[in-house]
Amino acid sequence: MKVDRTALPGVLVLTPRVFHDERGFLLEAFNAREIASAGLPITFVQDNHSRSAAGVVRGLHYQLEHPQGKLVRVVRGAVFDVALDIRVGSPTFGRSVTVELNDDEHQMLWIPPGFAHGFCALVEGTDVVYKCTDFYAPDDDRGVLWSDPDLSIPWPAIADHVSAKDARYLPLRSPREDLPAYRP
Repeated sequence: MKVDRTALPGVLVLTPRVFHDERGFLLEAFNAREIASAGLPITFVQDNHSRSAAGVVRGLHYQLEHPQGKLVRVVRGAVFDVALDIRVGSPTFGRSVTVELNDDEHQMLWIPPGFAHGFCALVEGTDVVYKCTDFYAPDDDRGVLWSDPDLSIPWPAIADHVSAKDARYLPLRSPREDLPAYRP
């Protein structure tokens, strides 16, 4: 597995080896040894799978008391994926990394705990699968306004469908007490 660092320390792009032949392809989506050698946790407690129409934006989500690391991949379609550093006191607070994940390149994005995550589906019927390091806790569900102009996230023009819940989130720099602290 190839591991590429991004502009945000701890956020990684992982590219698995893909074996192609006349039948199609085979790849190891998860291999504990390879994941551990990349410095990621190998204990994941929940797998999530979402399907989205083109233009759907999900996020920017995080959990405060039960922070989740996420290993995200697209099994059908394509997404514009975003990891946002929301750790108060972090040298990269408020900065984001964006990457296109798709079913052709099979890349994965590792988003550590303490970051918000969101994406925009670029293709109709996009399926996103992600492994989480902690369980979903509905009472701990938090978010940052996806369209916060101070974040300068270059969302694609297709981004036009957002849930009512996601549309109500506050901008990152609003007065708030629900952000994680930076712990180097």
